[in-house]
Amino acid sequence: MNGVSGIVLAGGQGRRMGGVDKGLVPLRGKPMVAWVLERLAPQVDGILVNANQNAAAYAAFGHPVVPDAIGGFAGPLAGLHAGLAAASTPLVVTVPCDSPFLPADLVERLSKALGGNDLAVAKTGDQPHPVFSLVRASVRGHLESFLTAGGRKIDVWYATLKVVEVSFDDEADAFRNINTREELKDA
Repeated sequence: MNGVSGIVLAGGQGRRMGGVDKGLVPLRGKPMVAWVLERLAPQVDGILVNANQNAAAYAAFGHPVVPDAIGGFAGPLAGLHAGLAAASTPLVVTVPCDSPFLPADLVERLSKALGGNDLAVAKTGDQPHPVFSLVRASVRGHLESFLTAGGRKIDVWYATLKVVEVSFDDEADAFRNINTREELKDA
């Protein structure tokens, strides 16, 4: 796997799902996060789950759970920051807990494109998917400074780095995430 840790981002509040922890919501008989873990595990050396609530439920899946170090449900960047602090590999890949159909070749394709960049991010059409990214662990200090200064927007942070976007037009449906009860029913 070439030293890649997976970080499953499950640290949000699930507001659009009625305040429930999205990763633990059942889809076709098992929690959404279980689908994500199944797809991600073969692609990485180890997995960390970033969660700020229901830590025991997430730990039951057999992976370490790391909460945000930055308080107040600060978003996916806080989850990446927590994962970078806990990971011991030179690269981490982030995926959200509510995207059960993520590509089986996500890490491979992002790794091939990374080159000398800080970060490789998946995109379909002209739409980047910033929570599907491969990140060099060396950006941790830069990210911490951004978060400490009050930064929260992922695209604003990305604009300060060397980023390559990687087309996944052939797998556009793989990035479908489930944010609402309606989307859950459709899946």
